[in-house]
Amino acid sequence: MPADLAYDALADPVRREILNVLAEREELSAGELSSYIHRVGRTAVSSHLRVLRTAGLIAERRTGRFRYYSVDPTGPVQDVIRELQELIQGSLDATKSAAENGAARTDRNRPGRRVM
Repeated sequence: MPADLAYDALADPVRREILNVLAEREELSAGELSSYIHRVGRTAVSSHLRVLRTAGLIAERRTGRFRYYSVDPTGPVQDVIRELQELIQGSLDATKSAAENGAARTDRNRPGRRVM
């Protein structure tokens, strides 16, 4: 499943950093990109780019001997974003429900509450 590859690729902090840089700069060559990534060397950046490309998170454009990378908005990133939104929304809904249930219990247990 493409989303599984995307999650695996996103598990690495260097790859997330690469995606952040590409999101800010739009398109960069591997050499340009490696100047922004200080945790690892240029060879490691190229390896991470290969993983991100295989996962469908980035696109590669070749011009002569140069390769330019950018975030691929049409790949599985849309599935990952949708799944994360659903996960977060589910957590927010559960928190809201728990808070409302807790408030209702607190109101029922207040002294001096009139029952009609």
